[in-house]
Amino acid sequence: MSHSELATSYAALILADDDVDITPDKLMTLIKAANVEEVESIWTTLFAKALEGKNVKDMLLNVGSGGGAAAAPAGGAAAGGAAADAPAEAEKKEEKEEEKEESDEDMGFGLFD
Repeated sequence: MSHSELATSYAALILADDDVDITPDKLMTLIKAANVEEVESIWTTLFAKALEGKNVKDMLLNVGSGGGAAAAPAGGAAAGGAAADAPAEAEKKEEKEEEKEESDEDMGFGLFD
């Protein structure tokens, strides 16, 4: 990550922590106050547009949650337990099929025969 991106990221986090709207002007003001030089205005604009209307604190708290994919199994389990168990049963069947495969040695063939 470049210094420009890092400085803009920290500025966005500071604004979010103070519950201040993240705008390009406010980001650039914080960056200049921190004596960070050579940050192009494109970075502040990109970050402001990317974070517009989003709750940055919630995003930080849910970093490892997996987003929408984690919610799907929970919803499926609540709606019907059989639907949630189907993927687990399919995995068990695949494991059993893999265990049944015979190796070359079991058939009388070997690498050095």
